[in-house]
Amino acid sequence: MKQLRMKKQLALWITGACLGVSAMPALSATPDPTLTYSWPTNAGPLDPRGYSPNQMYAQAMVYEPLVRYTANGTLEPWLATQWTVSPDGKTYTFTLRDDVQFSDGSPFNAAAAKANLDTVMTNSKRHQWMELVSTLDSVQAPDEHTLVLQLKHPYYPTLMELAQVRPLRFAAPDAKPGKPIGTGPWVLTDTRRGEYDRFARNEHYWGPKPAYGSVLVKVISDPDSRAIALQTGEVDLIQGAEGEISPGTFVRLRDSGFKTAISAPLATRTVAMNTGLAPTNERVVRQAINQAVDKDTIIAKVLHNLEPRADALFSSNMPYANLGLKALPYDPEHARQTLDEAGWTLPAGKTIREKDGQPLSTELVFLGTSALQKNLAEIIQGELAKIGMSVKLRAEEEGSLVQRQREGRFGMIFADTWGAPYDPHSFVSSMRYAGHADYMAQRGLPMKDEIDQKIYEVLGQTDETKRAEGYRNILTTLHDQAVYLPISYLTAISVSGKTVDNVQFGSTLFDVPFEVMRPATGKP
Repeated sequence: MKQLRMKKQLALWITGACLGVSAMPALSATPDPTLTYSWPTNAGPLDPRGYSPNQMYAQAMVYEPLVRYTANGTLEPWLATQWTVSPDGKTYTFTLRDDVQFSDGSPFNAAAAKANLDTVMTNSKRHQWMELVSTLDSVQAPDEHTLVLQLKHPYYPTLMELAQVRPLRFAAPDAKPGKPIGTGPWVLTDTRRGEYDRFARNEHYWGPKPAYGSVLVKVISDPDSRAIALQTGEVDLIQGAEGEISPGTFVRLRDSGFKTAISAPLATRTVAMNTGLAPTNERVVRQAINQAVDKDTIIAKVLHNLEPRADALFSSNMPYANLGLKALPYDPEHARQTLDEAGWTLPAGKTIREKDGQPLSTELVFLGTSALQKNLAEIIQGELAKIGMSVKLRAEEEGSLVQRQREGRFGMIFADTWGAPYDPHSFVSSMRYAGHADYMAQRGLPMKDEIDQKIYEVLGQTDETKRAEGYRNILTTLHDQAVYLPISYLTAISVSGKTVDNVQFGSTLFDVPFEVMRPATGKP
């Protein structure tokens, strides 16, 4: 009987191997290794179309796009193997892979893709920041492996927006509510609020199998505690661009022998100023703020020269952003002079300027879990105090911060750009809606309606020269109006112990490619 059972088990194992599925656990004496990472909060429900509290790095682990953005700025086939665009720019036809399954074993095909996109279109108001959603007219699935997107009018960033982390990725249409089932290399298997999220390798994955059997993401909100966890071996990897550890801690860990890396500049670290709320509704005040903050010193002493100085909303290597825009020079004395001339004077015996009995005072909102934003906020507060401006600091958790953005309840707020493949088109497109800080920051501008109309026109422009001129007009206007205080072109950092090899950065701010990482040879 024992031999018969063994023969049956062997037959089942061979059958599973021939079908390309894991019918039985691997016959191995040692379990698959686990990579331990950390993040300030839990991953969230992982709705592929959801926003906060869904964490984008985790959505990118579970769900995949039709086309993928690469680090060199190009697009490559992913769930779609190829595509064509009609001469009028309104019809996109995709050929889908024929070997893809969702993590529950159900097939990914044109019908499943259409069901996902139809759901997005049904809730288009929720996603109105993404112009492609409102531009989609219909989605057809003429056969199992062909998906056709029909647009209302030409929209040049279509493929770039399809590559983004959300909301145009794909979940199993028949998945139960609250059950994240995607085609990506990882599956969320366990979560404990405030403690951890565990992702297992997707054994149905169509691509190369990850070397790690699972990724354990520990919830560690404090950056110093995260660094200690790495040093004690509780965590294998710290990586990201969200202030996971301070620049000073990064340098200390690098100098003490940990493996470290810094990505190329990915986006812009910037503060948006509310043009619809006093006193930042005055252009002269916004200009004075730009002149009063010593960015070079911040970059040297706070960012430890890990990020280059930013003088405009987008770096010159972004499409349509090489415009030669120059920042106002650091000159606090000139800032004081212009404030005096604008009627913001300093009464005798006081340290805060006043105008018509009102103090020159505002509020700077930052993400409370980001030690870096807190540090930067404190420095900006101190710099502006030197020119007679009071700044109250307000730390908010992510959900509350997003709500303040939408409602315009801020004087100043950190509003970093999103990087590729979002900049500039998606970021500029979102300026027309109250879903992010930029609309509320710009709403007080006398030419706001004109800016929004130019954004609409540039996104549908098929003439490359006219498109470039449209971006020049939009970005130059925002720059001249001093709506933003650009600080630096932000980078992602990575710190790992000797147990992890092949640590790489994702092609965007929002993905961490755990699937290419592997245990170091000779791991104890």
